[in-house]
Amino acid sequence: MAEGKSKLSQTMRIDLIPDIPAEPVTGQKRVVVSSSPTRKFMKPVSRQDKSGEDVKYHALLQSVYDAAIISDFTGQIIDVNLRAVEFFSYSMDDFARLKVFDIVSGSDESLLKTLRENLENERFTLIQAYCIRSDGTYFPAEIAVNVLNLGEMRLCFFVRDITLRKQAEEMLRTEHNAIQNSGNGIAVADLDAKLEYANPAMAAMWGYGSAEMLHGMDARDLMSDKDVAKQMMNVVMSEQQTWVGEVKAHRNDGGEFDVQVSAACNRNSDGEVVGLVFSFVDISDHKKVEEALREAERQRVMLESLGAACHHLGQPATVLLANLGIMQKKLGDKDDLIIKELVSTSIDAAETLGDILHKLNTVNEYKTTRYLEGREGPDSDGNRILEI
Repeated sequence: MAEGKSKLSQTMRIDLIPDIPAEPVTGQKRVVVSSSPTRKFMKPVSRQDKSGEDVKYHALLQSVYDAAIISDFTGQIIDVNLRAVEFFSYSMDDFARLKVFDIVSGSDESLLKTLRENLENERFTLIQAYCIRSDGTYFPAEIAVNVLNLGEMRLCFFVRDITLRKQAEEMLRTEHNAIQNSGNGIAVADLDAKLEYANPAMAAMWGYGSAEMLHGMDARDLMSDKDVAKQMMNVVMSEQQTWVGEVKAHRNDGGEFDVQVSAACNRNSDGEVVGLVFSFVDISDHKKVEEALREAERQRVMLESLGAACHHLGQPATVLLANLGIMQKKLGDKDDLIIKELVSTSIDAAETLGDILHKLNTVNEYKTTRYLEGREGPDSDGNRILEI
């Protein structure tokens, strides 16, 4: 049993460990009600039956929203209200045979001792525990305990079923863990776009050591294109629409990367806009893959075009070389030497053309190299030719 005391509230808070391995829906033990003769609930010693004070006491007890259970200092239950009957599914007679230990999982004599000692000086003790219904099932409860002087000193337990609260807390915890461990960057900003929360993935994306280092920063300052950031804010805050787009962002070290942003209004429980919620996805690798695919497609088109050109040029080049060879054989010793030289050099050029076409036809990567330096500079597109 863990105990803690708050000096500000002057209320001791006790967390009871239930007699079950985890937070259950159904318990593993059943409270057995003895078959001894029914003992009627005790009335306060100082009150007489049908007195005005007695009527007020019972009217007040039944009007309490929480389940109210009154016991003596040994834990024996003395009185309950109808709310307790609803919560625990015991009858009034059944309650008269029970002790507090039978309906509060994990409680024992040490709990009563702690309560008695604490309540001598403090007004309340608050217990977080699991309570046990008559069918053996459990429900989470918050129990406020104080002392009542009803002629004799009694312990009064006000039991509140907090099942819905526990479920909401568990859902919030699950959602928080999901956001904290998400691979996408998640951030929440106020109406001025100042970051109030960022998850670890976002901190890593922008190159910060911790998410806390991003707190207070303007979300727009994380983006390189201020015009796009301004447009995003206008769509989300003025038009109250979700904005989705790709932007350039700059890391803490100054490097740029591509990020896909989804920005939407953050609303409170009343539906009022209180800021923005961002989701960031680093698409740098995706962009590189897209660029590689585009380059591969460009290479394919260029090589196919080159292959087609070689095919179309190859046939006339072959005819030209064959005709020149015939002409060279027809020339005799008495023919003009200049004509012989022209034919010979033409044959050499045709053979060189054939070699070039062969090389072009076997090129498997379209690369360019410098040719002649022009006015645009040595690396301009007009100064490059295909490398073979």
